[in-house]
Order: sequence, then C-alpha cells, then structure tokens
Amino acid sequence: MMQPDEAWGTRWRSCAHPLSHRYMETACVKQSLVVLAADIGNIDDLVDLVKLVGPYIAGLKTHVDMTEDFTMKEWSKVIDVARKHDLMIFEDRKFADIGRVTETQMAGMYDIRAWADLVTSHSVSGPDIVDGIASAWDSVQRVGGVLLLAQMSSRGNLLDWSYAERTMEIGTASPHVIGYIGNGSDPSEVSALREKAGDGKMIWTPGVNLSADEGVLGQRYGHPSDAVKAGSDAVIVGSGIHKSTDPVAAAKAYADATWAALLSR
Repeated sequence: MMQPDEAWGTRWRSCAHPLSHRYMETACVKQSLVVLAADIGNIDDLVDLVKLVGPYIAGLKTHVDMTEDFTMKEWSKVIDVARKHDLMIFEDRKFADIGRVTETQMAGMYDIRAWADLVTSHSVSGPDIVDGIASAWDSVQRVGGVLLLAQMSSRGNLLDWSYAERTMEIGTASPHVIGYIGNGSDPSEVSALREKAGDGKMIWTPGVNLSADEGVLGQRYGHPSDAVKAGSDAVIVGSGIHKSTDPVAAAKAYADATWAALLSR
C-alpha cells in the first residue's frame, strides 16, 4: 500500500484536522477517492448497497431525513456497515441557521451528533454556526468535521466567488472546518477554490459523473478525474453508482479513475 504522505504530498502534511488524515488513510487503503452519495429512501437497500461497493469507496454520504423507515434501531444498521468498511459517515445536512438552533438540530430526533463524522453547512448565517455544530459533538465527547459549502454544482445557484471567499475566511479561522464543498462540474472553479484555500483544507466535490451529461433538475456534471486534477480530494458520486446496472463495476471504475488522477497531480 502506498503511504499517505507519498500519495497526498503537501495535503497530508498541511491538513491539521485529524479526520482529514483518517480519510486520506482510508483512501490509500481503498485506492479510491469516492464518497458514495447513498441518497436512498429504504435503509435496508442502503445497507445492501454499501455491502456491495464498500471495498471501492472511501466515505459514505447520507441524507438521514430522506429515509422512509427511520428509527434509531434501523439506522444503527447504516452505522454498523460503515464501520465494517472503515467509512466515515458524512451527513449532508446543509445546516444554515444560527449557532444555537444548529446545535439543537444536531441532536433532535436523528441525533446526528452521535453518529455523523462530518456534516455540511452553509456559511450564510456567519461563523457561529460552526461553533454550534462543534458544541453538539462536544456534548457527546466526539470529534467531527464541518464541510462548508463554498460552491454548488446546480445550475443558477447564488454562491458567487465573493461568497466563496467569505466562506473560506470562516473556514480558515476555525479548527472545526475540515474543508469545503466545491463544484465538481467545473474544474476551473475547483482550481480557483484550491488556489485560494491552499493545502490546509480539503475540497470535496459533488457534480461528477463518468458520463458528464446534464443531470435532472439543474444538476451539472463534470468528469471525476478532472475534478481531482483540479484540486478535489474526494468526489461525491450518487446515481453514477446506485442507479447503475452493475454498482460494483461502477464503483470500481470511479475508484480507478480518481486514484489515477490523484497520483498524476
């Protein structure tokens, strides 16, 4: 196995957040920069998919509020299968409220603080939202990481460059921010984000597909290799895997493409 410092170079040496290193180590073991977007309504179907593709993915993105059969007992199946495959769980909650409310939302009926390793957040409400999320993890003696949305891959979104810069100011100032969500459908945007962010924060990108056609409802896609070469550290893939007729082959294809791109940059 290639050692993380060899594969990741300055990213490994510059990222201070411990979960950054955990992700990069897993990526080296799996030889994959793929985070599965398991946007699936049935928990058993979600678990079955992770059992199939687990060897070829480096993280698991969830939308717990999309599940149709949620109970904490049922959701524990997701937690268990993620642990079995050494996957951090990334709850794509996209918090956007004030810090106190967000801290409460991290508990709530889904108790996100108890099982999510990473969450997404908007920065529109200011830096206190990050502190609210971190406080929720502190309350259950866990360490988590926040990915701030600096860009989006949807057509017509309002996250312009000025917003991205302000978001990165918040991220730079906080030890709880592991990195940023970038626009994987446009390598030039990812490259600009990387240049501004430097090597001390991760960039994770949705909006990638090996078939880079226009998606539904305004989703745009770029090639995962291009996103990685531009500076992305993880590509978030949903329908390209779970809607494939052969999810295992698809996951392996994404893994191969992203690992080769990492080693070439």
